[in-house]
Amino acid sequence: MDRRNIAIIAHVDHGKTTLVDSLLRQSGAFRANQQVAERALDRNDLERERGITILAKCTAVDWQDVRINIVDTPGHADFGGEVERILSMVDGVILLVDAAEGPLPQTKFVTQKALRLGLRPIVVVNKIDRPDARPEEVHEEVFDLFAALDASDAQLDFPMLYASGREGWAVTELDEERKDLAPMFRLILDHVPPPKAEPDAPFAILASILEADPYLGRILTGRIQAGRVAVNQMVRALRPDGTEVERARISKLLSFRGLERVPVESGEAGDIVAIAGLQKATVADTLGALDLEAALPATPIDPPTLAMTFSVNTSPLAGRDGDKVTSRVLWARLQREAEGNVAIKVTESEDKDSFEVAGRGELQLGVLIETMRREGYEVAVSRPRVLSRRDPQTGQELEPLENVQIDVDDAYTGPVVEKMSERRAELQDMRPSGGGKTRLTFIAPSRGLIGYHGEFLTDTRGTGIMHRVFHAYGPHRGPIPGRRNGVLVSNADGAAVAYALWNLEERGALMVEPGTEVYQGMIVGENSRDNDLDVNPLKAKQLTNIRAAGKDDAVKLTPPLRMTLEKALAYIDDDELVEVTPKAIRLRKRHLLPHERRKASRAAS
Repeated sequence: MDRRNIAIIAHVDHGKTTLVDSLLRQSGAFRANQQVAERALDRNDLERERGITILAKCTAVDWQDVRINIVDTPGHADFGGEVERILSMVDGVILLVDAAEGPLPQTKFVTQKALRLGLRPIVVVNKIDRPDARPEEVHEEVFDLFAALDASDAQLDFPMLYASGREGWAVTELDEERKDLAPMFRLILDHVPPPKAEPDAPFAILASILEADPYLGRILTGRIQAGRVAVNQMVRALRPDGTEVERARISKLLSFRGLERVPVESGEAGDIVAIAGLQKATVADTLGALDLEAALPATPIDPPTLAMTFSVNTSPLAGRDGDKVTSRVLWARLQREAEGNVAIKVTESEDKDSFEVAGRGELQLGVLIETMRREGYEVAVSRPRVLSRRDPQTGQELEPLENVQIDVDDAYTGPVVEKMSERRAELQDMRPSGGGKTRLTFIAPSRGLIGYHGEFLTDTRGTGIMHRVFHAYGPHRGPIPGRRNGVLVSNADGAAVAYALWNLEERGALMVEPGTEVYQGMIVGENSRDNDLDVNPLKAKQLTNIRAAGKDDAVKLTPPLRMTLEKALAYIDDDELVEVTPKAIRLRKRHLLPHERRKASRAAS
């Protein structure tokens, strides 16, 4: 059967997964009466809740006797490791661009990766039915982006489609009749080349996706580069440097049909298949016939830029919510994550109870923590810190810089530019983007952006949109001011009392409510001043038999600050931790006792 392998790449929320829904529906992958959830490929609970794609996934549709294997990739820069290794599986890409927003930082990131591999993209301007759509300008912006990324003449001569993924139609010209996605299917068959493969060579496949199945064990997905493979065949796994990992028999071979993975007896060069039966092989390893001598070349992955310390939960409330609380279990879980997610690196620390986890950004690490807490883990997490380098020639310290693109109402441009300049950002471009909005482009150090997003939303009254992507390593930009306010720290263990919290409200904003379990060293609020303050949230009202006017005023409390996981990670300081359990997210001091905190402060200064 003739085949085409394509990936759909785009910035976050530009409509990739919704477009795949329409492709599946119109290709006949679903029965006429089949009930299918919106964004069918987003099967993960976190993906559905957040509305973003986190893991790359494969699907396949048949169109005019041609099988089209489609890979849906994440759109957020933090999950760029998924995109980098997936592009080695495909022969073409569909680049999706929002008709109003145009190319954004992640569009540039994924396009650059595709162009370097020599792929010729099909450009689809999506959401053309938006009232603020500007398709012609977006077309020109995409061409300028390709030119800036040193695209070849063949890549610059890209085919163009205008589409609405949600409505399920695509056209080559704006004045054409808008019926279905047939023009997109035809363009894929005409523009994307069939897979280049060597059917007579020894079997070889590069593993690009790793999954765990409760029945089949490890499942490795990739595209067969050469030869044929069949169930029960003996294969060997090779590391990228050519060393052998293991030899095993293939117990199951799976191919993709719509949303299903169906067992098949054999696969041939050009197929995208999933293989079960191996125990040790992982992503970037080559699986091949026993006479295969050399490993297939693997695409190098960009290094992590951010790190956090994951440690055993040592608070007085440890072990009440979760059932996975020991360092051994925590280490095993982090090792499994690093094995399947090539953008994450895990190293052991000196004290053996904490581990350093390095990744691409706060969102990627936040998703990992959220997944672990839902699995029953309890963990204490430190403030994110950036990973700097040394210039090998000059010895100068280099830090990661990010390309930050901000769309903001004209009235709030001043505060945003002022705050970004305080965080050592350089303004690169400033232009009106229509509708009373301004588009600002900065090059900013990654450490200056930690904790800024909440402040940014406050400054822009919730109307600003910020996109960021790794730019390069550059010279260290100097000191950056940290959090301006201190915190209110509990000096006792027990349940918080309404009367005590009422009296503490004049000291600052509270993060707990009456009845919340607190302990000594736990952060219960934000101080209105710049110093930390030990307070007693357990102090009850003194009971007497004397009645007086004003003695029995009703206690009215302001609703507390609700800390989500991402907010908490951005909020804490270097001497604080986020305690994460299946039922609670608490902020605490690294040293719970006051005299230990004073001692650590003196040592640091």
